[in-house]
Amino acid sequence: MLEHAKARLRDFQLKMQSAGIDIALLTDESTIAYYAGFWGYLSVEFGRPTFLVVPADGDPTVVTPRMESEMVSAMTWVPNICTWEDSGPNHWGNVLMQNLGTQRCRLGVEKAVLPSLVRIWLDDSTDSLELIDASPLIAEMRTIKSSFEIGVMKQAGLIAAAMMSAAEDSLAEGAPEYESALAIINAGTRAAAGFLTNAGWERFVSPIIHN
Repeated sequence: MLEHAKARLRDFQLKMQSAGIDIALLTDESTIAYYAGFWGYLSVEFGRPTFLVVPADGDPTVVTPRMESEMVSAMTWVPNICTWEDSGPNHWGNVLMQNLGTQRCRLGVEKAVLPSLVRIWLDDSTDSLELIDASPLIAEMRTIKSSFEIGVMKQAGLIAAAMMSAAEDSLAEGAPEYESALAIINAGTRAAAGFLTNAGWERFVSPIIHN
């Protein structure tokens, strides 16, 4: 997966260059996973933002809480990991500013999903950044599925089929509904586990089906 994420990011950088975007600041968890191959343990909703800072040319940087940095390093292909702390000089705002720089630039963000916490910080901290909506560039890439992504979708279909089969087999007159629920969860979990390995980022993926 990581080689696919890396290739996607390189393609995104080419689109940034064509659109005149100097740096992209990515905050959406699914977008970060799409380009960097990892997701944070806690999200910005808990006041713990993780960022993927992507220059139009060169290696990207992940800015993440220190407590999550070891996991992030093990999951992602991104070589540069910067950590922040809850207070003091290494607060996330200071660390992020160090990575964005102070020169005037066109900053690509996903405006529709940019967290208010981050938007307020951008407005209050600097006037050197012109915010550009990079969402169309990202949406265009994510709409067109690669053969790898289609393969993952097929795996999801096989997992769903196993769950449906288990649901059908569990039905019996007088049987409690929770027995069907347990059978569905068990079948889905076992099917999902069959697609995972113990290598790389997959070591951190749980196959457990919750619904």
